[in-house]
Amino acid sequence: MLHIQHINQYYGQSHILWDLSLNLKQGTCGCLIGRNGVGKTTLLKCITGLLPVRDGQLQFNDQDISKLSTEARARAGIGYVPQGREIFPLLTVEENLKISLGARKDKARFIPTHIYELFPVLKEMKYRRGGDLSGGQQQQLAIGRALVLDPKLLILDEPTEGIQPNIVRDIGDVIRRLNRELNLTVLLVEQKLPFARRVADDFFIMEKGSVVATGPIADLNEGLVQQYLSV
Repeated sequence: MLHIQHINQYYGQSHILWDLSLNLKQGTCGCLIGRNGVGKTTLLKCITGLLPVRDGQLQFNDQDISKLSTEARARAGIGYVPQGREIFPLLTVEENLKISLGARKDKARFIPTHIYELFPVLKEMKYRRGGDLSGGQQQQLAIGRALVLDPKLLILDEPTEGIQPNIVRDIGDVIRRLNRELNLTVLLVEQKLPFARRVADDFFIMEKGSVVATGPIADLNEGLVQQYLSV
């Protein structure tokens, strides 16, 4: 599904990603974890095309996407929910969702009904402005907007950050359903280990711009947590 081979990325003269490789299998949920500042969000932005890579290769569904634009990667089936959600606060819920229709391959003109089935609150509030929603509702809107693309890979950057516990649980249920019932591949950055253990199949630990440990989520033991995640 997603094969990242030896990529390097820089901010100016600062070397951020160091010869990083990662393989995410079709139909799985992978969780990218690590301390703050190790390059997790930078990696997501490289996958989606928001940041360039200096060298290395990004393959998605056997296609080299390393040089494709962000828009082309979205059309290829990569949906992205950034940290902080980045919804349009002055647009309604429905208008926020419709923005993604333009990137669909099939040129659909209507919001898929399953978006409202997954997030009933969005249907109830579809004429309310995005900025009037709670943080948890905005997160659901951001995920819904990415799903309107009909992605094959859904990328989520800290989807539980600043979210009330009941909506964290709902978001976890949606991720599990998308992944395990609908076979949608998911890659997320997540700091809350209980949430990661609940939704993920595999983990990828980052340290100093590289993936230093990976495996089934059941193998994320206390030794790894202490070595790479404790502060």
